[in-house]
Amino acid sequence: MFKISDYLKEENIIMELSSTNKKDAIKELASLLKNAPQIEDFNKFLEDVFQREELGTTGIGQGVALPHARSEVVKNFVICFGRSKKGIDFEALDEEPVHLIFLIGNPKEDVENYLKTLAHLSRLLKKEKFRTSLMEAKNPQEIIEIFRLQEQ
Repeated sequence: MFKISDYLKEENIIMELSSTNKKDAIKELASLLKNAPQIEDFNKFLEDVFQREELGTTGIGQGVALPHARSEVVKNFVICFGRSKKGIDFEALDEEPVHLIFLIGNPKEDVENYLKTLAHLSRLLKKEKFRTSLMEAKNPQEIIEIFRLQEQ
């Protein structure tokens, strides 16, 4: 089974985002992937993420946002995570501020994995206890461990 914990890396986790708005938060998270081997053209990837965001917010509610893009410049699945204790206005469906943001890049042609990943992540994030643990984690290792335990 596909596991987020296999792809989430410590260097791709921001424990406290400095951004205060949606656009800056996406850029701040994306900056972690600037030299990622999975992405051939960083600027095009970022453009694709913002284009997807224009179709409708990826703020799915309950303090969670999943900005993402299927892009021809992404060679392999990549994910990064950022947290905001204060919360960011992400134009979320429930109009609540977002605290947990997962930025996802996926190869354009790999629709099946892409949809499975979003569904898997959404299922995990529906659990209040899981979201609370992510909010309370002290460091990137803990974030990854929380996923590992849930995905066993």
